[in-house]
Amino acid sequence: MAPPRDADAVLDGLDPEQREVATALHGPVCVLAGAGTGKTRAITHRIAYGVRAGILQPSSVLAVTFTNRAAGEMRGRLRQLGAGGVQARTFHSAALRQLQYFWPKAVGGELPRLLERKVQLVAEAGARCRIRLDRNELRDVTSEIEWAKVTQTVPADYPAAVAKAQRDAPRDPAEIGQIYAMYEQLKRDRSAIDFEDVLLLTVGILQDRHDIADRIRSQYQHFVVDEYQDVSPLQQRLLDLWLGDRDNLCVVGDASQTIYSFTGATPDHLLNFRTRHPNATVVKLVRDYRSTPQVVHLANGLLAQARGRAAEHRLELISQRDPGPEPVYAEYADEPAEAEGTARRVRDLIAAGVPAGEIAVLYRINAQSEVYEQALADAGVPYQLRGAERFFERAEVREAGVALRGAARAGGNDSLLDDVEDLPSQVRAVLSTKGWTSEPPTGSGAVRDRWESLSALVRLAEDFARARPGATLGDLVAELDERAAAQHAPTVQGVTLASLHSAKGLEWDAVFLVGLTEGMVPITYAKTDEQVEEERRLLYVGVTRARLHLSLSWALARTPGGRASRRPTRFLTGLRPGSAAPGARTAGGGAGVERGGGAVAVTRRGRRGPVRCRVCGATLTDAGEMKLTRCEDCPSDMDEGLYERLREWRSGQAKQLGQPPYCVFTDKTLMAIAETVPATDGELARISGVGVRKLDRFGADVLAICAGQERDQDGEED
Repeated sequence: MAPPRDADAVLDGLDPEQREVATALHGPVCVLAGAGTGKTRAITHRIAYGVRAGILQPSSVLAVTFTNRAAGEMRGRLRQLGAGGVQARTFHSAALRQLQYFWPKAVGGELPRLLERKVQLVAEAGARCRIRLDRNELRDVTSEIEWAKVTQTVPADYPAAVAKAQRDAPRDPAEIGQIYAMYEQLKRDRSAIDFEDVLLLTVGILQDRHDIADRIRSQYQHFVVDEYQDVSPLQQRLLDLWLGDRDNLCVVGDASQTIYSFTGATPDHLLNFRTRHPNATVVKLVRDYRSTPQVVHLANGLLAQARGRAAEHRLELISQRDPGPEPVYAEYADEPAEAEGTARRVRDLIAAGVPAGEIAVLYRINAQSEVYEQALADAGVPYQLRGAERFFERAEVREAGVALRGAARAGGNDSLLDDVEDLPSQVRAVLSTKGWTSEPPTGSGAVRDRWESLSALVRLAEDFARARPGATLGDLVAELDERAAAQHAPTVQGVTLASLHSAKGLEWDAVFLVGLTEGMVPITYAKTDEQVEEERRLLYVGVTRARLHLSLSWALARTPGGRASRRPTRFLTGLRPGSAAPGARTAGGGAGVERGGGAVAVTRRGRRGPVRCRVCGATLTDAGEMKLTRCEDCPSDMDEGLYERLREWRSGQAKQLGQPPYCVFTDKTLMAIAETVPATDGELARISGVGVRKLDRFGADVLAICAGQERDQDGEED
C-alpha cells in the first residue's frame, strides 16, 4: 500500500480525538485510551504526521512499548505511513542497545555476559545458602527477585518491601533476601548480568556520566510510551533520565487495564502524569471501534462498580459498531458440563461461519485448560494454547503420570494403596506423594499452579470412576495416555485457549469467558481491596477482547453430582440477568441465563446466601475461611485441647483406613469443630466439610470427643 501523499493525508480517516492526538506535537501529552479505541493508530499517525510535516526528525524519535510484537507492529505501521527510520523498541531493547554502545567508554572492557535464563543461578544461590528449592519454588523465587529489581529493592530491604506491598512471598522473605543477595554475588563473580540489570546499569551510567546522558538526549528529542499503565518504577527512572529537563513526551495508557501489578507494574505514573506535568495536553479516546454496543455496555457496567484510584479515572466507552447479539450468560451444573457446553457453542459458531481462529476461550489460571482441551478435542474442534504448555506436557502432570503408572503396575504390592478401595482415593493417595493436598496452598505462583494441575488429575479420576464403575488404576492410566496422545497432535489454526493475562492486547470475533465463580474470579488469594479490584480489571480486559459474540459462564459444582455450593462472581452482580444490583436484595429466578448440564434442578432449590464471618460480619469468599465461618485474621475461640484430641483421633483413623489424614477431615474442618463444639448430629452436619457420608462414618466419634469422652481407634469408648 502506498504511503499517504503528504502530512495532511496522514490525518485522513482519524476521528476528532485521534486527530487531536496526532496534531499535539509539542510539550507533554497524555492519551487516556480505552480498549478498542485505536490508540496504536493515533500514536503512529502522530509520529508520522510530525515526520511528514518536517517537525520531527525520524532518528530523533524513540517509541517504547512492552513486547517485541507491539514494537514490531508499530514499526510496520510507521513504514506504511512513510515514517521509516523511527526507533520503536521495548524498554529492554532500547536500554541494551545503549548499554552495549557506551559500556566501553563508561566502564571499560566488554559488556558482561547477558543471562538468558536466571533460574540455574538462582538454584545455585539457594544451594550456597543451604536453602533447598524445588522446581516450583525456584520459579517463584526467581520471579520475586525480578520484582525486587524492577521496584529498585535491594536484598537487605526485600523483607520490609514485601510486607509493605502486602505481597504473598513463596517462602520466608528473609530466606528469599539471602538467596537474592547470593544471586547478585554470583553474577558479579562470573561477570554476568540479567535483563533487569540492563535497565539498572543503563540508569547507573546515565546518572553518573552526564556526558553520555547528554549524547543520548541530543539524539532522542521526542519520546512516546505505549501501555504507560504498565511502567515499573525502574522503567520510569530510565525514562526520566532519557528526558532530562525536557518535556517532549507522549504517554498512552488506560488505568482500567492495569493487570500486571505482580510484576511491579503500577498505574501511578499514568494517574500522576498531570500532577507532574500541569501543562500537559490530555486527550481521551473513548470511541470503541472493536466491540458492539452490547459488549461495551457490559464493559462499562463492570467498571461502574469499581472502587479505588484507578476507578476514579475510568473511561466510559462509546461503541461505534452496529448492534450485535446480547452477551450470553450460561450456568452449568459442574465444570465438565460447562466445558462440554462451551465446546458445543464453539462448534455451532464455526458451523455458522465464524472462523475457528476468531474464537477464544479465556480462563483465570492455566490449570483450567485441561477440561476445555478435552472437550474441544471430543467435539472435533481444533485449538491452540497461548502462553502455556498443553496440560499433559506440564512437568508436574508428567511426573504424576509416572507415579500413577508405577502404582498401577505394582497393584496390590504398593503399600501406598493398602486399604484404599475406590479409584479416586487411590489417585489421591498416589498424588499426595507429589504435593497434592485436599486444601490448596496459600498465595499464587508455581506452587499453586502445580497444585491446580494435580487437582485437575484428581477431578479427572473422579469423573472417570463415575463414568466407568469398577475401573482400575491401570484403566485410568490408559485413559490418560489416550488423552495425552490426542491432545499432542499438531493442530491447524484453531480456537485459542488462553489465560486472561495472556489475552491482553488481543481480540477475537467471539470470546468465551469461563469459570466465572467466586474463588476463581476474583481468585481466592486476592485478599486486599486493591487485589480484588485488579481481578475486576482482569475480567474487564477479558470482556473487551470480544468484537461481536460474548459468552460468560460458571459451574455450580466442581464435579458431576457434587454439591452445588459455588456462586457466580460478584463482579457480575447487577449485570447478569436475574441478579440484584450491589446492595439490593438478591433476586430470584434467572431470566436470560441459560442453564446447562442439569443445572435447572439445582436452581429450583433456592440458593444459600453469602457466608458471613461470625465475628466481624464480613462476607467470606475464601474456602478455608468459609469452613471456619470467620475471617482468618479474626480472633479464634477454638478449644486448643479439643483440637489436639481431634487430630490424634484423626491420625489413628487415617492409619486404619490407609489414607492421608485429610481424607478423614481437613485441618480447617477440625478447627471449625473445635471452635463450634457441636453437641448434636444437626450441629455437626452444619459444619462445612462434614457431609452425610462422613457424618455416618465418624459423627459418633467426633461428638463423643467433643463431649469429653475418649475414643479408642475402633471408635469405642474407653
